[in-house]
Amino acid sequence: MRITVYSHDSYGLGNVRRMIAICEHLLATTEDLSILLISGSPMLHSFRLPEGLDYIKLPCLNRGQTGRPTAKYLKTGLAETVRLRSELILQAVAHFHPDVLLVDKNPRGLEGELEDTLYYVEQMLPPTRCVLLLRDILDRPEATIALWQKQGFHKTIEKFYASILVAGMPQVFDLVREYQLPQATARKVHYCGYIAKPAGVQSIAQIRTGLGIAADRPLVLVTPGGGEDGFQLVERYLADLERSPDGAFHSLVILGPEMPAERRRDCFAAATRLPHLHMLEFTDDLTSCIAAADAVVSMGGYNTICEILTLGKRAVVVPRVRPVEEQWIRSSRLEHMGLLTALHPDRIQAGELYTAVQSALAQPVRPPCARFDLNALGRITHHLLPGGETPVPPAYVPALPPLEVAS
Repeated sequence: MRITVYSHDSYGLGNVRRMIAICEHLLATTEDLSILLISGSPMLHSFRLPEGLDYIKLPCLNRGQTGRPTAKYLKTGLAETVRLRSELILQAVAHFHPDVLLVDKNPRGLEGELEDTLYYVEQMLPPTRCVLLLRDILDRPEATIALWQKQGFHKTIEKFYASILVAGMPQVFDLVREYQLPQATARKVHYCGYIAKPAGVQSIAQIRTGLGIAADRPLVLVTPGGGEDGFQLVERYLADLERSPDGAFHSLVILGPEMPAERRRDCFAAATRLPHLHMLEFTDDLTSCIAAADAVVSMGGYNTICEILTLGKRAVVVPRVRPVEEQWIRSSRLEHMGLLTALHPDRIQAGELYTAVQSALAQPVRPPCARFDLNALGRITHHLLPGGETPVPPAYVPALPPLEVAS
């Protein structure tokens, strides 16, 4: 069997990390499977890829904080770059002949770059099933409804896609209802739950020994994801530490590979003034670092939140709120359920983040979240394999205990 995966890649590492996790699970549970991943992420080469997975690297597009895409490295215009990417995608699919084309997030691809491929598959590869994968939340409802109508996504889905897999739970965000999906789109939706993160490569003891931190000393992990817009979170955390140099806990800050070089230098310079702080530019084993931490400070990206919930970690989340509000919606709803602390980045006062971390460390350690459906990988795999068009139990089966709302 062959699967081609198109990974949306205009901002950060979240999309490609999520798609690689799906690929890893597919390969671990399926015999005689080859997966070709197509993405423009500049960090693809940094991930440990399992046997059976290879990739084609597209020229990078960068959405930036404005939401408007541009060529990230090439000195080419947007239209020219998209044409090049579109042709590369089409040729890859035409020669690879996948049984399934799994598309991440955007049914037409960035700037419509998948349209030629979708028409080719329909006309020349009719056995190929096209499947759309959506994360739990895309943006605030009014923005998403308007975008999908403007871009004609519902017509694209009706014409080309066999199913829509949502990596989320309707108890957190009912995507069908919130985005007012028409019947032709809604009937293709399958809620799959959230993606549980597999164990990391290193043990807790290995991480702590490598940092020189005793097992009984509190450790706070700070991760802004890919880091492109994570400087403010790190800067705020470091400033709070400087104002409160009591050494009550150790900190491990992982900046992310996409943090601008000047910002990265500023962070490392500030770190030299803080004796209980360790700083890394990047790790391909973030799950092990989260497992070793007593509390996590992060933005509200899908993957990091899934890792926090999988491991039952106490967390203080400062989500991104621009150009889309996906992270704030996710974080605030999970806070309402009592699963983390969410701070709006525009409203944080000096010292508030440090106080929130102290409060998190004082809370009892919670076990991995049994009330939260983290079985997405198994359901996604079922839907992608032969016979996957048949129904499977949804992510909101009655046996799942109801989510309690924090008082």
